Amino acid sequence: MKKSAILLGILPTFFALHIKAQDTVSTADLLKRIEALEAEAKKPKEWDASIYGWVRTEYSFDSRQSAYSREYQLNLYPLDEKWDAQGNDINDTGASNFLAITSRVGIKFRGPDVWGAKATGNIEADFFGNTELNKSTAGTGSTGLLRLRHATATLSWPKTAVTFGQTWYPTFVPEVFPGVVNFNTGIMFNPFGWAGQVKVTQKLTPELSLSLIAYKDREFQTANAIGASANSATFNSSMPTLHSQLQYKSKSITAGLGAEYQSLQPVIESAGLASDEKVNSEMFFGYFKYANEKLIAKLYGIIGGNLHHLVMIGGFAGYENPNGIESYKSTKTSAFWVDLSSAHSKIAPGIFFGYTKNSGTEAGFKNLYMRGVSGSRILDDVWRASARVDFKQNKFSISPEVEYTAANWGDLNDEARAQNNLKYVGNLRGTVRVMYSF
Repeated sequence: MKKSAILLGILPTFFALHIKAQDTVSTADLLKRIEALEAEAKKPKEWDASIYGWVRTEYSFDSRQSAYSREYQLNLYPLDEKWDAQGNDINDTGASNFLAITSRVGIKFRGPDVWGAKATGNIEADFFGNTELNKSTAGTGSTGLLRLRHATATLSWPKTAVTFGQTWYPTFVPEVFPGVVNFNTGIMFNPFGWAGQVKVTQKLTPELSLSLIAYKDREFQTANAIGASANSATFNSSMPTLHSQLQYKSKSITAGLGAEYQSLQPVIESAGLASDEKVNSEMFFGYFKYANEKLIAKLYGIIGGNLHHLVMIGGFAGYENPNGIESYKSTKTSAFWVDLSSAHSKIAPGIFFGYTKNSGTEAGFKNLYMRGVSGSRILDDVWRASARVDFKQNKFSISPEVEYTAANWGDLNDEARAQNNLKYVGNLRGTVRVMYSF
C-alpha cells in the first residue's frame, strides 16, 4: 500500500517534468527558427507595387510670340516678323503663364515570373492633356486633364528583355537627354514623345546591348496631308517603323548609335482616286554621356527625313502626278545638342546649347506638310542656349533658368529651303520651376 501511494505521488511529478522538457526549446532550435523567419522575410514578394511622381509648378516669361504647345508650357521657336499697316511687328510682344500641368504620378509593379523571366511594368500619367486651346470657340481643349505617358510590361531573362506597351520613342534616350529646367526637354533639338511599341533587347556583353524595336506613332504624330485626319498616315500604313540601336553602358560612360526606317501612307484617296502612295524616310543618330562625382556631360546628334513626329523641324512634301494622285517625299533635318552640368547634390548649375537645320527636299513640290513653314516663309535653322541652377534639398528643388532661342526665317524656295531675305528673330525665356518628388 505504501509503495502504491509513493508511486502515485511520483508519477504526476515525472509527467510534469517530461512535458516541461518537451516544451523547452534548445538554443540550436531557436536559431534555426530565426534563420527560417529571416529567409522568409528576405524572400522576394510575388507581387509588389510602389507609387512615384512629383508636384511641379513652373512660371515662364517670353519676350516674343513663339510656336508653342499647351498654353506656352512648351515653346518651340520664335515666330517670324509679322508687320501691320503702321509698320509694327505684331509678334514682337511677350507672353507668360503659371502652370502645374506637368505634375505626374506613376506606379511601378512586379509580378510572378513568366516563363522563367522577371515580370515588371509601370503606368504613368501627367495632366498635360492631348489637345490645344480652341481659340475659335473659347474652349480649353484637354489641357489639365490626365494624359497617358507610359504603360509597359517587361519580361527580363539574364540576357534578353522584351518590353511591350507605350513608352518613349526609341530615339529619346532616358539616360541621355538635356537636363534643362524647361519642360521642352530640349525639344526641336532632341526627339520627344511616346509610341506604342514592342522592344527586344539582347545583351551582347555585360556593357554592350542591341535593341530592335517596332513602333507606331502615338504622341506626337506625323504631319497631315490634304484630306487626312490626325495620325491617319500611321493608321494607313501596314508596316510599323523599324528601329535598331546599339548601346554601350559602363559606370561612367553611356554611348550609342541607332537607325530607323519609316514608311507612312498619308491618305487612301487622292483626287477622287484610290491611293497607296507612301512617304518613306530613314534616320540615323548617336549619343554620348560621361558622368562622375563632379560633372555630367552629354552629347546627341540626329539626321533624317520626316522628323515631324519627334517634335522637330520637318515633315514631307506633296508632288502632282499626271494621274492626279499626289506622291510624297520627306524633308531632311539635322540637329545636335550638348549639355554640361554639375553633379553636386545640393547646388547644380548647368548649361545647354542646341542647333537644328532644315535641308529641304526635292524640287517641284505642290504642297508642303511640315513644321517650320508659315505661308511663303520657312525656317532655315534654329539655335538655343540656356543656363540654369538646381537648388536641391532632399526631394524638394527650386530651379531658375534663362534661355535664348533664335530662329532664322527666309523666303520659301522650290526645294523647301530658306533662300532669300533671311532674318534671325529671338525669344528670351525666363523660367522658375518648383518641384517636390515622392
